[in-house]
Amino acid sequence: MIYSLVGYYSLILGLIIGLSLFYFSYKNFNNSNVLDTKILSFTFLQLFFVVISFLCLIFSFVISDFSNVTVFNNSHTTKPLFYKISGTWGNHEGSLLLWLLVLTLFIFIFLVRTKNQPVKYKILTLVFQQIIIVGFFLFLIKTSNPFNYIFPIPREGLGLNPILQDPALAIHPPILYLGYVGSSIIFSSVLAATSLKIISTSWASHIKKWILISWIFLTLGILLGSIWAYYELGWGGFWFWDPVENVSLMPWLALTTLLHCILVLEKKSILTSWVIILSIATFTLSMCGTFLVRSGILNSVHTFANDPERGLFILVFLFILIFLSILIFFFFHKDNDKKSYSFFWLSKETSILINNWFMMYFLSVVLIGTVYPIFLDVISSQKISVGPPFYHKLIIPFLIPFLLMMAIGPKFKWIKSQLEDKIYLISFLIISILLAFLVLKNFNQNVLINTILISSALYLFFITLRDFFVKKYKNISQNIAHFGFSLLILSILFNNIFASEIITNLKVGETFENSKTKIVFESVDQKKERNYNAIIANFSISNLNGEEDRFSPELRIYNQPVIATSEADIKTTLMSDKFIVINLVQNQDFFNVRYQVKPFMLWIWLSVILISFGGIVSFLQKRS
Repeated sequence: MIYSLVGYYSLILGLIIGLSLFYFSYKNFNNSNVLDTKILSFTFLQLFFVVISFLCLIFSFVISDFSNVTVFNNSHTTKPLFYKISGTWGNHEGSLLLWLLVLTLFIFIFLVRTKNQPVKYKILTLVFQQIIIVGFFLFLIKTSNPFNYIFPIPREGLGLNPILQDPALAIHPPILYLGYVGSSIIFSSVLAATSLKIISTSWASHIKKWILISWIFLTLGILLGSIWAYYELGWGGFWFWDPVENVSLMPWLALTTLLHCILVLEKKSILTSWVIILSIATFTLSMCGTFLVRSGILNSVHTFANDPERGLFILVFLFILIFLSILIFFFFHKDNDKKSYSFFWLSKETSILINNWFMMYFLSVVLIGTVYPIFLDVISSQKISVGPPFYHKLIIPFLIPFLLMMAIGPKFKWIKSQLEDKIYLISFLIISILLAFLVLKNFNQNVLINTILISSALYLFFITLRDFFVKKYKNISQNIAHFGFSLLILSILFNNIFASEIITNLKVGETFENSKTKIVFESVDQKKERNYNAIIANFSISNLNGEEDRFSPELRIYNQPVIATSEADIKTTLMSDKFIVINLVQNQDFFNVRYQVKPFMLWIWLSVILISFGGIVSFLQKRS
């Protein structure tokens, strides 16, 4: 119980320091030749108290202190130590404390690392960030206290949902939150810069590294979530357009657009309105994600809480932040040079602007698909779910010109350009179309739409690949990211087009056979672990070429809470994944068997890592 007391009072002290920082900021703002050392000291103290609070929660989980309600609801003595620690942020209260930790860490690093920027700008950034931090302190203490105690003290806890007991999901929230919370620094700094009218090329160079940090972590966080969903949920897919998956995709789309805008602003003093609006939108979407996940109005495996009071608090807090940012935008932002907006139609700025409109369209589609069912439920009490067909029909037609623009856009020069190397650009387009047509014709696929899609992705692939050899180290980070994106789209397309699936019911000893695959259900074993019992099914699967693989998918029955999960067995090669998962058929001796062959699965993960690596290279280039 001592850890809970220390953790709770650390939160109270952190809140008091946050409120006192407003006073010191006000004093320093009126006398702003140099940043007051008290501000730095108090910001560090606030971070220190939040770290102490977070460590207290971790220790409470490690020692299974069931006097703490959060530990009681989300842990158990038989749970492995790794999942006891990750259980700290695998729940509503702990995840918000992690949010607070990253918020305080980022503002401290920002103040320490920001040089050659006006003192008033740093102070105002701190003030806006402290508004968010104090809001989170109040939210935690009032509605989501991670240190509430329970009496009499139970002997055992209720345990953590077994599907959350996974290495990928253990590190997924911290990395995703670094992306989410990174957008808070961008939000605070853009409001400060707008208020002081100092948005310029030098400010763009300074804030670019924060946008890159946030973007890299958000990309990697989404990747980890996709990998977890792929092998843990037993559906055999990496993206389901699940509302909570969309909630992380929306800030990424806004942040990617913002990153391209800041590159333009760094070269020329234009697109300032875009930069401000996208900075506000990115943080708003991150906060909206928190609201949707925490309020319980979304039906998803990812959601944590189902408490209207918490949802209402975040909604009111979010409304205040949006209202404040809109006021600042309209009152302080003035476009001084209207002439700068007259772009030449063939220039790098124009291509980035066109791609921005595409990205905003994709963002709008995802936003409508996620939010519309909620509004419909509120207005008419009708429950609907918006699935993949909605997104595919609205996104795929616009993905084709988007990919073509991504391929041609980087060839333009700033201000005014002529399209050079027309011969190789046209040649690559013809080669891409012929190659896509031949591949699809050979596999008897829907030729028309798939040929156009694959050829546009191949076109981006070939042009970025050529740039590695021709341009060498020029724009290397952009080339890596765009090449990774072309590889991602190609991998997803081939994965969708050429994937195969067999779903059948089998008893032990039975065989399923079709023209391409033979599945033999050989035997069943049992295994007893510390916190679950497992039924292991042994399969032998062979194909037309006589190649045989052995698989052992599991059914696990966890002891606390008592939940059954299906654990897939996956054989991964460079070219494809072979994926098998089993389920019990109720009141029968049969097992439901789902066997899938998923081409280019590994390349989906590698391409996202490559996209992130492009961001890392850009960050390191600027640092050096």
